[in-house]
Amino acid sequence: MANYSATLDHTFQALADPTRRRVLERLVQGPASVSELAEPFDMALPSFLQHLKVLEQSALVRSEKVGRVRTFHVVPSEMKRATHWLSLQLDLWERRLDQLDSYLQQLALQENDHE
Repeated sequence: MANYSATLDHTFQALADPTRRRVLERLVQGPASVSELAEPFDMALPSFLQHLKVLEQSALVRSEKVGRVRTFHVVPSEMKRATHWLSLQLDLWERRLDQLDSYLQQLALQENDHE
């Protein structure tokens, strides 16, 4: 469970940055080279490469080098792991809010009975 938690920590840290989220959005469309990924961003290449490094360390993407071109691919399984965790949290909070709603309705009925 600790390893699962550490993996999620890396995933959410990677997703916390808007540049990295945009890179992932682009990679969902298909693999891309570093230069293709960097093109829409107004930043120095070394800074952009740091973003790719964070994504790769979080296992959200993987890269392969053919000749002089490094191509990045999205790794759906890591995103599914984060989605699963978020889904569990959503289910938990929906149940809690339903319980709160039921409790408040009971209180309102009791208050109406006392009037």
